[in-house]
Amino acid sequence: MKFRRRHREEVGINLTPLIDVVFLLLIFFMVSTTFTRETQLSIDLPEAEGTVKESSERQIEILIDEAGNYRVNGQGLVDNSMRTLQAAIYKISAGDTTMPMILTADAQAAHQSVVRAMDAAGQMGFVHLSITTRQPAGPDSGG
Repeated sequence: MKFRRRHREEVGINLTPLIDVVFLLLIFFMVSTTFTRETQLSIDLPEAEGTVKESSERQIEILIDEAGNYRVNGQGLVDNSMRTLQAAIYKISAGDTTMPMILTADAQAAHQSVVRAMDAAGQMGFVHLSITTRQPAGPDSGG
């Protein structure tokens, strides 16, 4: 009688497919994740003399930066077209054209950008339009 010696094969788990799936998931989440970056626009307001008006809680504020980009109540727009601006205004106002609208434009903003915002509001029927300015620097101040 001959005894055969059996070699016991080591049982192992092949991790290659698991690693492939993990890498694919990692790539998927890296590509599909959006990062929001909250930025504040630095606006250099034009100077004018006048009285300070109390702000109401329900109002529409359109910010125009130096490059002519719009932000409606803090939300940036995808482009600077009048149709996009009107859609953003309508979304906030829900058709209520009696809401006060405040236009805040940088002193270096193009006149066309300010006129486009005023025209968009006028075409929609808004009549309570205010333009934000700052008090002129006095003779004593250094700026």
